[in-house]
Amino acid sequence: MEYKNLKDLIKIIEVLRSKNGCVWDRAQTHESLTPNMLEEAYEAVEAIKEHNPEHLREELGDVLLQVLLHSQIAKESNEFDIEDVAKELKDKLIHRHPHVFGNRHALTPQDVVDNWEKLKQEEKTERKSRMDGIPLTLPALMACQKISKRAVKSGFEWDKVETLLDCIKSEYDEFKSAVESRNTDAMEDEMGDIFFATVNLARWYKIDAEEALLRANRKFMKRFGKMEELAIKPLEEYSFDEYDKLWKQAKKELRKT
Repeated sequence: MEYKNLKDLIKIIEVLRSKNGCVWDRAQTHESLTPNMLEEAYEAVEAIKEHNPEHLREELGDVLLQVLLHSQIAKESNEFDIEDVAKELKDKLIHRHPHVFGNRHALTPQDVVDNWEKLKQEEKTERKSRMDGIPLTLPALMACQKISKRAVKSGFEWDKVETLLDCIKSEYDEFKSAVESRNTDAMEDEMGDIFFATVNLARWYKIDAEEALLRANRKFMKRFGKMEELAIKPLEEYSFDEYDKLWKQAKKELRKT
């Protein structure tokens, strides 16, 4: 199979970055494109959740654009090009799938994950801590899940879920003490501990904390939108009791649909 469109796309990026190309594209750097990379990735995830193939195809193209732009910028600095990116990925996939391209066996998806992690550790010899390699730019909930999962692999785990629940309760008590002392730095610190312990509770029950919060966000936005539909005056003029009644009415209406 000849990937003509992909080859044409690579050439188009070269033209856009050339002296006779686009002034915006020529001005971009790895750093300036960073927000675009994140935004396009999140938009692709949103398309996946919509189960919309046409939208997903479009968003994956936008993600690919970011990969090609970064590769072209690197090529201009004689660092690497898209062919180098593809080769490194190809070599990695072959090496990390010995059950397909070698003589190892993997009977379950978890066997594949375990083999992948072992091979990654063998490759990343410069990493001294189990925490090395977790990107600080990850969304905080995702990073927290990765941190706690790696800690658990080394045996750092609560003995039972009741102990974890007690830990969460104690974090709330410590936050209340910080509030009472009006220590804003301690309040932020203790709130972080509440989040961290709660994410571990989600991990304990094999719940994806990031997905759970996204689900809660979507649910709240939907209910709030229904409140706006049902409101007979501006929401800003509602008292707390009126707001609470409207919220319950919105929940009831949404259950009917």
